[in-house]
Amino acid sequence: MHLHEEKHFKSSDLVTDIVIGMSDGLTVPFALAAGLSGAGGGITAAIVVTAGIAEIAAGSIAMGLGGYLAGKTEVDHYDSELKREYWEVDNLPDKEKEEVREVFAEMGLSAQSQELIVAELAKNKDKWVEFMMRFELGLEKPDAKRARNSAMNIGLSYVVGGLVPLSPYFFAGSPADGLKWSSVITLLCLFIFGFFKAKVTGQNPWVGAVKVALIGSVAAAAAFTIAKLVGH
Repeated sequence: MHLHEEKHFKSSDLVTDIVIGMSDGLTVPFALAAGLSGAGGGITAAIVVTAGIAEIAAGSIAMGLGGYLAGKTEVDHYDSELKREYWEVDNLPDKEKEEVREVFAEMGLSAQSQELIVAELAKNKDKWVEFMMRFELGLEKPDAKRARNSAMNIGLSYVVGGLVPLSPYFFAGSPADGLKWSSVITLLCLFIFGFFKAKVTGQNPWVGAVKVALIGSVAAAAAFTIAKLVGH
C-alpha cells in the first residue's frame, strides 16, 4: 500500500515579505547606480556610493512603512468585520442562520443536513462568528504582530538586496568599472533569486529566473540610457 502525500506550497508571511523587499532592493538601487554611472559630468564612484546608500535608506524605510500599513490595515479590517458579525449574530440571528444555510447549499448539502449544522453552530456564538468570518467573508484571523514583523522583514530584505548592486562601487576606480561588476553580480543574484522564487511557488524556475533578471536589466538599461541622453 502506498500512502498518498499531498505537496502544496503555502507561502508564509516571511517568504512573501522577503520576496517584496529583495526584489525591489536588487532592482531599484541597481537602476539608480546604472543611471548615475551613465550621467557623466564628473560623477565618481564615491558619489554613486553616497547616492546609493541614501536611496537604500529611504527605500527600506518607505517599503517597511508600506508593509506596516498593509499589515495594520489587515488587522483593523478583520477587527471591524468581527464586531459587525457579533452584532449581526446577536441582533439578526435568523438572517445569519439563512446565510449559513446558503454556504452549505453551495457545497451541495441537503436541507436536512443544513438544518442540523445550523442548529449546532447556533449553540456556540464564538464558533458561529468564526464560521461566518471564514466562509461568508473569506477572512482569516491575522497575526497581531504582522504589521511590525512585515515592516522589519521587508526593510531588512531591501537593505540586503540594495547592497548587492552597490558593493562593487566601494572598490571601483570609476563608475564605469563599478557598473561592469555591478551588472554581473546583480544579474547573477537576480537570476538566482528569480529561480528560487519561482521554484517555491510551483512555477517553472528557469522561466522565473529569466523573467526577474530581464526586468532588472531593462530597468538598469533604461536608467543608464536616459542619464546618457540628459547628460549630452
